[in-house]
Amino acid sequence: MTRRLTVLLALTTAAATAPATESECVVLLHGILASGAFMKPLEKELQAAGYRTVNISYPSRDKTIEQIAADFLPGELKKHDVARAPKVHFVVHSMGGLITRAYLEKSRPPNLGRVVMLGTPNHGSEAADRLAESDILKKIVGVNLENLRTKENGTAGKLSRATYDLGIIAGDTSINPLFSSWVKGDADGPVSIESAKLEGMRDFVVVPYSHTAMLWREETAKQVLAFLRDGKFVHKEDKAP
Repeated sequence: MTRRLTVLLALTTAAATAPATESECVVLLHGILASGAFMKPLEKELQAAGYRTVNISYPSRDKTIEQIAADFLPGELKKHDVARAPKVHFVVHSMGGLITRAYLEKSRPPNLGRVVMLGTPNHGSEAADRLAESDILKKIVGVNLENLRTKENGTAGKLSRATYDLGIIAGDTSINPLFSSWVKGDADGPVSIESAKLEGMRDFVVVPYSHTAMLWREETAKQVLAFLRDGKFVHKEDKAP
């Protein structure tokens, strides 16, 4: 009886002193002229689901996409020690998706998990084409307005297809009359559904929200969590009648 009690106590002590299992990590990146505050609603949902989050605010007006991807972002990831996580995922909005693409082309982490892009102009934005015609707006928006343009003019045209586990969420509701007149086809405002798509993506879903509002909707959070968990979104045909 004494021996059994000793073994039981030893096992209990070992369990109590064993290091806690490290959570998977999600890096959140906002879009241009925004900050990490825009990603807070998603961050809270991710934390509630058990993920460790790293919500990064970056200088979107002052540093180019390439500079952020090559220098600023790696420094932030090192500071937050994302390398210790069993997996590091990326949940990124708008220009944050282009930064992530540029970063992963050069510095793909060995513990990379899944990537979810929301409203990313993967083929540039026709709204950016029009806005870039104004010198005043160039000064207001900053160095990356040119980089968000379509075709060979912007950063998107210089990046390659996705070679990682990527899910893309696009919006189909525009609340800006100017963007509605400038951007062809269904769009979230500045980014069309077609521009959001990227060769190599694993899944794609459209939500009935505008470019920024999609970040704050419960349905968007559910889709993000579904892809991180299962590698696929929840589609209408998947739901029970």
